[in-house]
Amino acid sequence: MRPFLVYTASRLGLFAVTLGVLYLIGIHNAFWLLVISFVISGVASYVLLSKQRDAVSEQISKGRRA
Repeated sequence: MRPFLVYTASRLGLFAVTLGVLYLIGIHNAFWLLVISFVISGVASYVLLSKQRDAVSEQISKGRRA
């Protein structure tokens, strides 16, 4: 369960940081702020969180084999 929690917390953290940075640079429309933050944090997590994602998938595959 731990790799899943680490990955989830990391994704949420990336989203929060992206949201904050975009707000500070001047995007104040709530809809566009959320959409752009979601896209940027998704791409960033794909690049930055590959080890955590691999750990989660390994945990899931071990659970299916057991």
